[in-house]
Amino acid sequence: MPLKKAQNGLENGDTGSEKDERNFGNGSHQPSLDLNDVGEQDLGECDVSHAALAENGLGSALTNGALTLHSPVKRKLEAEKDYVFDKRLRYSVRQNESNCRFRDIVVRKEEGFTHILLSSQTSDNNALTPEIMKEVRRALCNASTDDSKLLLLSAVGSVFCSGLDYSYLIGRLSSDRRKESTRIAEAIRDFVKAFIQFKKPIVVAINGPALGLGASILPLCDIVWASEKAWFQTPYATIRLTPAGCSSYTFPQILGVALANEMLFCGRKLTAQEACSRGLVSQVFWPTTFSQEVMLRVKEMASCSAVVLEESKCLVRSFLKSVLEDVNEKECIMLKQLWSSSKGLDSLFSYLQDKIYEV
Repeated sequence: MPLKKAQNGLENGDTGSEKDERNFGNGSHQPSLDLNDVGEQDLGECDVSHAALAENGLGSALTNGALTLHSPVKRKLEAEKDYVFDKRLRYSVRQNESNCRFRDIVVRKEEGFTHILLSSQTSDNNALTPEIMKEVRRALCNASTDDSKLLLLSAVGSVFCSGLDYSYLIGRLSSDRRKESTRIAEAIRDFVKAFIQFKKPIVVAINGPALGLGASILPLCDIVWASEKAWFQTPYATIRLTPAGCSSYTFPQILGVALANEMLFCGRKLTAQEACSRGLVSQVFWPTTFSQEVMLRVKEMASCSAVVLEESKCLVRSFLKSVLEDVNEKECIMLKQLWSSSKGLDSLFSYLQDKIYEV
């Protein structure tokens, strides 16, 4: 039944999100959510805390953890005795709270697709830490259950992703080698597994260099478009690591054994055009028009049937899923063993002390 307009201007679940838009590093802002897109499945991770409500001026926290409404809000609610509370409003508030908890990525709900941007404020050049990988996994989980037809993955800044954060590795592995090696290896395993199991098409827009794990996950995605400025490198052996992101299997399949070995063992760098000619990238665009070209094609894909897109991906990827999961498991076991051994850890430390991994 239609709702009566409250004195605070809220009507039919309108949260006034235009006043709550947040600016991000790329100059864009987070769009308001469509209340029809907010589902029951998101509530498990999107509970509103008392502290968050207090910060928004809706109430203040009591010593026993309860919440008391500020008097102006309380008076307004008491004045509107026939006001019917719309459940969608609560869901929208919770969903906005969840989006605000993304610290190192930006998640934007566009018409027909979900846009995830790597925008790390806690590491250099969008490097990956277990915390950042967990945020990406959570965003993938949300996108898999909403009404978006596909996922677009890109990055803020001039670098797409510089792989694992090696300064983070040194700090963590130095403090507790056995415990942290297991935790980081499992974070990588779950991060890669999220891409393998994602049922909707994944489009990746590579605006700049993609290194290490940032390049290894590209074959797990469905369409890769790159800027002319982009380049690709997986110098695992050079930096005393074993391959990750299923690159030990996907790179030989796509690039051929010779070139894959040169990339994994010698750290050979591929330009965008070379990657396109070898099948790692499908198209290369001019940097000044890269964003426009990508968005034009993504919106065209989003106009297709969601069922057709998902079933088409299932036909292409289903026979590879179990193979990729096994490869991912074996790669992470190798990394865990490497970091757990004193010899492997000393080799990594000695390399990182002598050289700076620059992009």
